[in-house]
Amino acid sequence: MSARDHREFEAMEQELLLEIGTEEIPAGFLPRACAELKTLCEENLRRERVHFDGIHTYATPRRLVLHVEALGERQEDLVQSVMGPPRSVAYDAEGKPTKAAIGFAENQGVAVEDLSVQETPKGEYVCALRKETGQGTDAILSRLLPSMITTLHFPKSMRWGSGSLRFARPIHWIVALYNGNVVSFELDGVRSGNLSQGHRFMSRGSFTVHNFKSYKASARERFLMIDPEERKKEIMDQISKIEKTVGGTIIPDEALLEEVAHLVEFPTALCGSFEQSFLALPRPVLITAMREHQRYFSMEDDGGRLLPHFITVSNTRPKATEAIISGNERVLRARLTDAHYFFETDNKRPLASYVDDLKGVMFQEKLGTLFEKIERVEALALWLADRAGAGDREVVARTARLCKADLCTEMVGEFPSLQGQMGREYALLAQEPEGVARAIREHYRPRFAGDDVPGTDAGALVSIADKLDTLVGCFGIGLVPSGSEDPYALRRQALAILMTLQIKGYPVGLGEMVDEAMRLLAGKIERQDDTCRSEILEYFRGRLSWLLTTEGHRYDTVEAVLAAGFDRVPDAKARAEALSRFREDALFEPFTVVCKRAMNIIKDHRDAAVQEGLFKADAEGSLHGATQRLEAQIPSLTASAQYQDALHAIAALRDPIDAFFDGVMVMDQDEAVRNNRLALLTRVAALVSPIADFSKIVVE
Repeated sequence: MSARDHREFEAMEQELLLEIGTEEIPAGFLPRACAELKTLCEENLRRERVHFDGIHTYATPRRLVLHVEALGERQEDLVQSVMGPPRSVAYDAEGKPTKAAIGFAENQGVAVEDLSVQETPKGEYVCALRKETGQGTDAILSRLLPSMITTLHFPKSMRWGSGSLRFARPIHWIVALYNGNVVSFELDGVRSGNLSQGHRFMSRGSFTVHNFKSYKASARERFLMIDPEERKKEIMDQISKIEKTVGGTIIPDEALLEEVAHLVEFPTALCGSFEQSFLALPRPVLITAMREHQRYFSMEDDGGRLLPHFITVSNTRPKATEAIISGNERVLRARLTDAHYFFETDNKRPLASYVDDLKGVMFQEKLGTLFEKIERVEALALWLADRAGAGDREVVARTARLCKADLCTEMVGEFPSLQGQMGREYALLAQEPEGVARAIREHYRPRFAGDDVPGTDAGALVSIADKLDTLVGCFGIGLVPSGSEDPYALRRQALAILMTLQIKGYPVGLGEMVDEAMRLLAGKIERQDDTCRSEILEYFRGRLSWLLTTEGHRYDTVEAVLAAGFDRVPDAKARAEALSRFREDALFEPFTVVCKRAMNIIKDHRDAAVQEGLFKADAEGSLHGATQRLEAQIPSLTASAQYQDALHAIAALRDPIDAFFDGVMVMDQDEAVRNNRLALLTRVAALVSPIADFSKIVVE
């Protein structure tokens, strides 16, 4: 072997490979498990002071794989400086070590002659340098790997047999290799080794693993593609070939592709068909029936019309593809036949007739039925329309009245994810106005951060009213989210309200919205008081802080803006954007420094009239004059949300404020003079306080 070959071999071998072989793990568990395994490994190796170059994780339904590149052979040595007794205690008058020094040295495992003296803010202290020699990595991994495996969290875990270990699914084998050697440990009767398993159906039996490179090659020979990204690419490549054959394209669905890639170890895409007559069903019904129950990709032509074809991804490479396709077509035919029956049954009644059925559907035990809820939502949405000056009242009212009606239909009972979508379809079939039909579908939005808010005012107003009723109602009966417990998804509801207010720009205060919702819930909620109201508003504040931060604003910018007020959400957003832009200005830092100084001095000083007759220095008059000119200018700028211009104008006070601090002693012995100067600074602070609390700003 040449020197180069030897180096390449060493680099290849200097690695860790861990494979946890299991029964089939649910596809939804795997991405998070991979991310957590990588994080755990990185944190543990750093804590153990073991160098590595890269960490990669992979997964199939039957295995989690960890690969660490260039993993050091041993821990780095640890040198710690340990402080002991004061020098005056450790040494006598002649400089000889006392019992205190000798005892300290013995406890630290060093010779007394090796003690040193260090100067500290508290004086001179004896110090010992304690060196801990690093362990070999193989010994560390024997305890680290089982700990990492048992630390992994899953949405649901299980125990099996008579063991005590909990994991997503039963563990059948563990491969653990470092530098090609087995890292020995045992988990609940399963001993680590170098034997992996091939594809469950196409390559039964075990194979020997030597290192990661051989593992990947041997796995591929045994119909295993361990990298989900590789499987995704393979799936899309196969689909592309099918598209050319069929003359259509799949409807893009990244979430479905992610799920399917984690359902298989060796993907094979197959194309099936269904009867043309089923295309009479609404598009969402067909797509949902194929996607949710069968994990099929839907296909459409160049004009966006659905084709009577679907693509399924098999976990094997079948010899008789016709039989597999036929079986999938048979299952889908049954699903679509059921969907057709539900559709026909639902359409025997107009959508509005289902509203009365909501009287028998409980929303929440204390908050009443869904029928009672939509009555509150209708009243609240109309109130919002008046306050926001937006939306056609008739469309808003009709949307609110019908928005939950489809929950009582057969179709939504079978496919809950179609709520709202079927409401739109059935509304159109019942000849409801197009605006009402669209708003019914939209009122569930936004469903998550980054989702679209409703495009119509009716959809947006009903969306806000629906979510606000839920949020205020739950707080009012004590169902406040805590930790991970949020059964009514109140975090998501609050965020959706804020996103909609922010993007639609409705000038309605959160406080008055909460008040109106509490009024409509009277008799249902127990906590109809200021404490409950404050808790709800503080909850909104926390969500708004998160939202603005995720939009790219610095944490201290957000805190400064919200401290100045957050009742009107579009206004808070505009102030955050203005302050973020102002931070890039050369005036920002010097102005912030003097502004913070002024605020620290005045603290809780109340606003009072400034008396020019008490001025003793020119700097007082100059600052007062500049402040008066701005007081005539700033209100019109802030009233029209021209916060950027307002901040630039106020920043011009930097020089007069500097001169004021240089020329006068604010805390003068004369109480009248002192209070007058504090009143002047209070007037200065009042100019900027409606925009942001600059005392919250961090100047780096």
